[in-house]
Amino acid sequence: MTTRPTLIAALLATACAAFGTTFAHAQATATPAAAPDARYVWDLSPLFATDAAWDAERQAIQQVLPSLQALRGNFGRDATSLRQALDTLSTWRERYVRVAVYASAMASTDNRDARNQERQSLLRSLGGQWGSALSWVDSEIRQIGEAKLNAWLAAEPGLKKHEKRLRDVQRLAAHQLTPEAEAAVAAFGPVMGAATNARTLLTTVDAEWPTIEVDGKAEKLNDIGYTRLRAHPDRAVREQVFQRFFGAYGRLENTLGSLLAQRVETGVVNARLRGYPSAVAASLADNDIPESVYRTLVAETNKGLPTLHRYLKLRQRLLGLPDLAYHDLYPDLVKSERRYTPEESGELTVAATAPLGTDYQRRLREALGAKTMHVFPAPGKSSGAYQSGVYGMTPLVFLNHQGTFDSLSTFAHEWGHGMHTVLANATQPFETAGYPLFLAEIASFSNELLLQRHLLDRARTKEERLYLLTEAVERLRGSYFRQTMFAEFELATHDALQRGEPLTGKRMTQLYCGLLRKYHGADQGVMKVDPVVCSEWAFVPHFHRPFYVYQYATSMAGAAYFTEQILHKKPGMPETYLSVLRSGGSVHPVPRLRTAGLDMDSPAPYQALVRHMDRLLDEIEKLLAQKA
Repeated sequence: MTTRPTLIAALLATACAAFGTTFAHAQATATPAAAPDARYVWDLSPLFATDAAWDAERQAIQQVLPSLQALRGNFGRDATSLRQALDTLSTWRERYVRVAVYASAMASTDNRDARNQERQSLLRSLGGQWGSALSWVDSEIRQIGEAKLNAWLAAEPGLKKHEKRLRDVQRLAAHQLTPEAEAAVAAFGPVMGAATNARTLLTTVDAEWPTIEVDGKAEKLNDIGYTRLRAHPDRAVREQVFQRFFGAYGRLENTLGSLLAQRVETGVVNARLRGYPSAVAASLADNDIPESVYRTLVAETNKGLPTLHRYLKLRQRLLGLPDLAYHDLYPDLVKSERRYTPEESGELTVAATAPLGTDYQRRLREALGAKTMHVFPAPGKSSGAYQSGVYGMTPLVFLNHQGTFDSLSTFAHEWGHGMHTVLANATQPFETAGYPLFLAEIASFSNELLLQRHLLDRARTKEERLYLLTEAVERLRGSYFRQTMFAEFELATHDALQRGEPLTGKRMTQLYCGLLRKYHGADQGVMKVDPVVCSEWAFVPHFHRPFYVYQYATSMAGAAYFTEQILHKKPGMPETYLSVLRSGGSVHPVPRLRTAGLDMDSPAPYQALVRHMDRLLDEIEKLLAQKA
């Protein structure tokens, strides 16, 4: 599963967490295309009519920082002064988010544009100044004290929308630094993000990628070319693609390893400074997610590897191969010539979400009618797909639509995020509308699973049903097992550094190679793993946003729980699910899901998902027996 561009994610992660907006990601691929049709290019003028308007707003935010610093004296005075100060900060935070979203959206549509790069640089600088200027806020909130804070919350209704933030500061008080230290850390924010920016520019702009001839045509093996050609029906072509592409990444092993090691070191140092037992614990603390959730996911997924190996053996059988290699993971197991336009994808997504009710469908149709999608690939455009939520606006959805079933699934996935934003924005104030990623991917995968069931219910032939079933199982491989493998790699790199071990590109390749072999059953004879593909870690931009990808796997388990209950018409379940989406970020995700009947800190949801995959494999094998 590819992510939205790493540079964008790095720039906006802090704004997302602090300022009430959400950025979420899904798998997509991209191919070269003609100049984009204006109907399929988003209109960013509701954000800013011109670049000059954006720059004026950026400067306005920069100029207001001294006056925001002056609010420091209002925090401990009384309830009314606290509410007024927090309201002022919220107003400017909301404006900051709009500036950040515009810059990132422009950059992702054309990474070659020098102005886009300059705009991102200006945003990084602004982010550092913003963080440094407001680094005192948490310290001031802590000094209020819990008893006084409780009294003020009872006395001032206007503080209600700020309550979660205020209580979180009290909860995390033991891990906060002095105001001076927090200011220094915030000021270094742009420097700490430089490695992520360097990786993006190296891989998308500066690196020389190999070219091979495929079907009589020269094909460049950059990230986009690889993603498209890795599913080529000719096994010899696939093997060449993997050899040349990952060979090229292997030659960048030292540089990319150094850049990623800097990102890992940042997390480890942050954990030590703040007194957390590990980098993962520090990363999960803001959303009050126990580290045990992460480690339970990894442990239970490892127990479920026999099911993954079962699928891989079935893949070998369906492809008719004498053995299975890593370059055999992506070709379709059953062929389908069916293609989907963006309009058809929208219609199918609306139809598939009927179990969520007519109001959900109405809101989805309205959102699809707004000019907020950037649909087709274009030169310089980033790969992947994402949704950006801006409070009070229809969400922006970034795609690289090719008309394939994968593109259809990605369309539904991203609009799961989009509808999450729509529902949260309609219910929550700005301060609590932004939802954590732990919940975000449940909404997107639920849309995917509803789409799968909608299409399976309407399949007319065994071949069509077999195609849909194999696609469903492949989604589980990619979204559950593969993402957990990534999560385990992140644990391994951070844990190694915390133990004082050196972390180089070569060491990362060794760690990743061991995981590739374990997950794909190399020692059991399930799959051959060529050492050249062990540089795949360098290709995965997720790792520059540490402890992010595990949420794909936890969310797949959560989505399976909700959609199964909804489709089985459990009384009240659609409303229970939609209430989770409407809650935005007003409640921390793990307790919020428990109230909906889902405990993500237990082995149960992960074991249930593995059983679901086994049932899908049972059905595929029955269909194959019928065909014989």
